[in-house]
Amino acid sequence: MRTARAARNPVNSISAEHAEQIQHLTQALLDPDHPTKVETAAWARSHLGRRSVVADDATSTFSLEDWRQCGDRGIFGLLVPTELGGGGADLATALLTLEGLGQGCVDNGLTFAAASQMLSTQIALVRFATPEQQQRWLPGLLAGTSLAALAMTEPETGSDAFALAATAAKRDDGSYVLNGHKAYITFGPICDMAIVFASTRPDAGSWGISAFLVDTSLDGVVRSDVRGKMGMRTTPFGDLEFHDVVVPADALLGREGAGARIFGAILDVERSYVFAPQVGAMERQLQEAIDYAKHREQGGHPIGHYQAVSHRIVAMKERYERARYFLYRAAMAETTGRDFTLYASLAKLVAGEVGIESALDASVVQGARGYLTEFEFERSLRDAIGGLTYSGTADIMRNVIARHLGLS
Repeated sequence: MRTARAARNPVNSISAEHAEQIQHLTQALLDPDHPTKVETAAWARSHLGRRSVVADDATSTFSLEDWRQCGDRGIFGLLVPTELGGGGADLATALLTLEGLGQGCVDNGLTFAAASQMLSTQIALVRFATPEQQQRWLPGLLAGTSLAALAMTEPETGSDAFALAATAAKRDDGSYVLNGHKAYITFGPICDMAIVFASTRPDAGSWGISAFLVDTSLDGVVRSDVRGKMGMRTTPFGDLEFHDVVVPADALLGREGAGARIFGAILDVERSYVFAPQVGAMERQLQEAIDYAKHREQGGHPIGHYQAVSHRIVAMKERYERARYFLYRAAMAETTGRDFTLYASLAKLVAGEVGIESALDASVVQGARGYLTEFEFERSLRDAIGGLTYSGTADIMRNVIARHLGLS
C-alpha cells in the first residue's frame, strides 16, 4: 500500500535538480520582497524612463538608450547559459528580475519588449540554433545592440497560426527563396533579424512549416513604418514583407519541417512569463493607489476611509496575488514537465484579464489624475488592453484550457 501511494506522489518522481528549482520558485512566490526583485526595481527607477515616457508614448518612440542599459545590466542574458555568453540564471531569478523591472520602470512598452525578446527569439536560439547561428546572433541581442523579431502572424492568420501563406522554396544549391507578408510584429520596423516561419512543403500542413533566421538587411526584405496602436506605443510594431529573398541554407533553424514544433515550444514559454513585468507593474499601481488613498482627503477623511475606494484597492491586491501565483505555478509546471501548456494558458489568461481590471481601478482611484495623459494611469490602462490579444487571445486560452479538461 505504501508503495502504491508513493508511486502516485509526484514529488517522488521529481529529480533532485528539479526539486531545488521548485524550492527556489516557491521561495520567490512566497517572498514578494525578494532582494533580486527589490534591487532590480530600484535600479530600474534610477536608470530607466529618464526620458519623458509620456512624450515617447505620444510619438511611438522606442528608447534605444534604455534598451542598451538593460543589456549592460545583463537582463537579456539571464536565461542564456554561461557558455553562450549569458548569465545562466535559474527561472526563479529571471522571473523576479522581470517583476522588478516592471515594478520600477514606468515604460510598460520597454519592459514588455524585453520579456518578449528574452522569451521568444532568444529561447529559440538557445534551444534550436546551431553553434554558428548562436555565435552570430546572440552577442548583439544580449548586449542590447541588435534586435530580433518573431515573425509568424500574417494579415489573414492569427489564432489559426499555421495557416501560412508565406513560402520558402528550396533551390538546388540548398538556399531558399522566401516570399510572404508578416503582420503585427513586435520590433518588425526596426529588427536586425527575424525568425520567419514559412511553408517549405505547402501540401504537408503544419508538418511542412520551417523556421529561418533572416537577416533583415537582405535584398527583398521590407520593414514597414511603425504602426499606431492603442497601447504599448513605445514598442515598435509593424509588418515585414519578403519579396524573392534568397535565404542561405545555414539560416534554417532546426531541421526542415520543424517550424511548428519550434513555434509551439516558444509559445508556451512566452505565454507563461511575458506578463512578469506586468505583474510588477500591477504591484506598483497597487502601492500608488494605497499611498494616494491614505493622503488624499475628502469630507474630512482620507478617501481610503470610504468603502467605494478601499474595496477597489482590495480587489487590486487580490488580482495582483492571483496573477503572481499563476506566473510561478506555470514555472513549476515547466520545471516538472507536467501540464505546462495548461498552466501557461492559465497564467496568460489570468494576467491578461486582471491586468486590465486593476489598471482601470487604479485610474478610478486617482480621480481626474487617472484620466489625464500627463500621468501614467490612463497609459497603463491602454497598455494592459493588449494582453487580451498578444501571444494568443483570451478566448483561445479558454479553448486550450477546455481541451485539457476534456471538454473539447
